Amino acid sequence: MIARKLLILGEIGVGKTSLVRRLVLDEMTADYIPTMGVDIYRYAVAAAPPQRPQQIDLVIWDIDGNYGQSIFRHVYSKGASGALIVGDLSRRPTLDLMVGLAHGFQDAMPGRHFTFVLNKTDLIPGPETAELPDDLRTARQSVLWTSARSGENVRQAFESTADAIVRREL
Repeated sequence: MIARKLLILGEIGVGKTSLVRRLVLDEMTADYIPTMGVDIYRYAVAAAPPQRPQQIDLVIWDIDGNYGQSIFRHVYSKGASGALIVGDLSRRPTLDLMVGLAHGFQDAMPGRHFTFVLNKTDLIPGPETAELPDDLRTARQSVLWTSARSGENVRQAFESTADAIVRREL
């Protein structure tokens, strides 16, 4: 088994904690309690040859959305192998901020994988028609549509990111 650090980044209220809790605890609460600093979770991604020859223990750092770009100068981001960068489909400004976080992540941790996670598909009628920033529509990076409420694509977001980390041997 190998362990890898995974950051969950995004603006306040985009559903970072809800995504992690849906994955780890298979629960969703409607109560909004903001993360103060960082909460750390563990999740074992089972082996699935050939893309994942052994189990990966993800050490998931759910980071307070107040940090913005300054997170890359903070000890919380050190040693990360990858990131999920989360935005709220019902709040367009959070999608624009995702792109900035992606640039900051690439500058601070070159070669590390990140996945764009467009969360809260359950709040948008026809989420696939949502207006996205150009950088997200044309992203060569992974983009996944999720709902922490329903669980849609939550496990896939974490497991595909784990696979990418293994491929890059980070």
